[in-house]
Amino acid sequence: QVQLVESGGGLVQVGESLRLSCAASGSISGINHMGWYRRAPGEQRELVALISRLGSTNYGDSVQGRFTVSRDNTKNTVDLQMNNLRPEDTAIYYCNVDQYYESSGSYVDYWGQGTQVTVSS
Repeated sequence: QVQLVESGGGLVQVGESLRLSCAASGSISGINHMGWYRRAPGEQRELVALISRLGSTNYGDSVQGRFTVSRDNTKNTVDLQMNNLRPEDTAIYYCNVDQYYESSGSYVDYWGQGTQVTVSS
């Protein structure tokens, strides 16, 4: 099992910045991707950013160039630096990791509890 604890959400004004952090604990030796998804009210969950164990990144189209994902494999943390925030970035942000289990040869997704980000105009 993997436990994820997120921090850093809050209320900001348009154009401001926020940094989200997520710390993984438990059986984490097989973690591959770490990253963030979000769900806005009335919308489906969407990819924000993912980073592989080796540092390859993937961003959602709407955040490309504004958000930066990073991870520290020694601390098992993943951060999301969000700059130039817009009202449409308002959502609950969820930390996500996928863990590889050698015994079954499969990956399992784990999710944090979510942290609210609100961008006010």
